[in-house]
Amino acid sequence: MRLYVEVLIVALLAPACASRTVIVASPPATSRANTVLTLGVPPGHLPPPGECRIWIPGRPPGRQPRARSCNGIVAAAPAGSWILFRPSSDRRLVHVRYVHEVKNGVIIRVRVFEAESGKYLRDEDQ
Repeated sequence: MRLYVEVLIVALLAPACASRTVIVASPPATSRANTVLTLGVPPGHLPPPGECRIWIPGRPPGRQPRARSCNGIVAAAPAGSWILFRPSSDRRLVHVRYVHEVKNGVIIRVRVFEAESGKYLRDEDQ
């Protein structure tokens, strides 16, 4: 029994003695510019003013659904997609409605971006 306990102790302590200690430096401080939220949709792929477009993150721009009328687009939006809308009244803006990650057609957030630069401006009430 004593031999069994000694073998067990050696087996448990051996990895601890053989392990390496790795010191990880803290990540470099990031500037505020790196944390700015941007749209990430090329300006040429935004819908025309007064229309909408479903945008599927991760899909190449040329493989995105075409721009269309905004009527019924929420029901057609798959889970995890964005609905891009450019108001006719202010062509400089893009309103992005974020669809729930699991539930098709359920809007969870609305954000407003500049169309030309893709810069985040504000959140909007739903």
